[in-house]
Amino acid sequence: MRQLSLRLLVPLLLLALFFPVSCDDRPPGKSPFKTALVTREFYLRHNDIPTQIEHPDRLRVILARLKESGLESQLLRLEPPPADLEWILLVHTPQHVERIRQACLWLKDGATSMDTSDVNITGKTFDVAVCAVGGVLGGVDAVMQGRVQNAFCAIRPPGHHALSNAPMGFCIFNNVAIAARYLQRRYSLRKILIIDWDCHHGNGTQAIFNDDPDVFYFSTHQSPLYPRTGAPSETGEGKAVGTKMNVTLKKGMGDAEILEAYKEKLGPAARAFRPEFILISAGFDAVKGDSLGGLAVTPEGYAEMTRFVKALAAELCKGRLVSTLEGGYSLKQLPGCVEAHVRALLE
Repeated sequence: MRQLSLRLLVPLLLLALFFPVSCDDRPPGKSPFKTALVTREFYLRHNDIPTQIEHPDRLRVILARLKESGLESQLLRLEPPPADLEWILLVHTPQHVERIRQACLWLKDGATSMDTSDVNITGKTFDVAVCAVGGVLGGVDAVMQGRVQNAFCAIRPPGHHALSNAPMGFCIFNNVAIAARYLQRRYSLRKILIIDWDCHHGNGTQAIFNDDPDVFYFSTHQSPLYPRTGAPSETGEGKAVGTKMNVTLKKGMGDAEILEAYKEKLGPAARAFRPEFILISAGFDAVKGDSLGGLAVTPEGYAEMTRFVKALAAELCKGRLVSTLEGGYSLKQLPGCVEAHVRALLE
């Protein structure tokens, strides 16, 4: 009997040694974090030239504010690897990807422009842009796998102007468009809502999905302003008519006008569409005082917009929400806007 008892005891001791019982009362796999912060120091390596408008200090001031405010400790910090090119090729042509790669490969020092003066590249741009896409996909993974409820991706370069076959407006690859296709292909989701609150219309995102009825694109933006697209009459093509909605704002408009658009137009449209995931092209250049915009949104306005979209996500798609940094060029105003946005995501 003693030998039998020992035979039973030894395996139990081994199990206890290698698989200890946890005293944590959280459900298995449940993260203590509600919101993820996706960023990497490597994102600073693109366009690291002081004279550029879209430059690394944008991220530096954002991350410094999140640390100083105490928010950083409340966020799950993620540093996802670069994206596999197969995901980028769901949106962009092979020729576009290879053209960017070759241009950066041969550029050893300094910077150059591609196509137009608002697309500047340095030797690391291709690698950073691929890594930025990977960051957004990592944020999507964290939400879909239940590690967090939502995520903010502090990445660069931005993406919403990038076309399937060309860079444009500081943008190399269209980060949110790739994320939408990634959700459809990897997670078998069908209906994706993209909300773009950048001061400038996300012409690239709209063009990529213009005939796709399964991706609803909603944009509030200043008009007239670069890139001179996004008229209210642009509602999609073919079977996608009605799944693209543009609300134009005049110079000087701010919180009241943009929140009215969200409540009166986005809310009903989203409820009719019933998305399975929401992506935000989170540009912060609609803030009063931004050098490239003329709107007057306040940090509290961004917080209210975030709360509204969060409520829609909770109502329609299990809270699934990922926001991705687009514009925002005032180093004085940008940190406060992002802080307000992240605080609202954490609520």
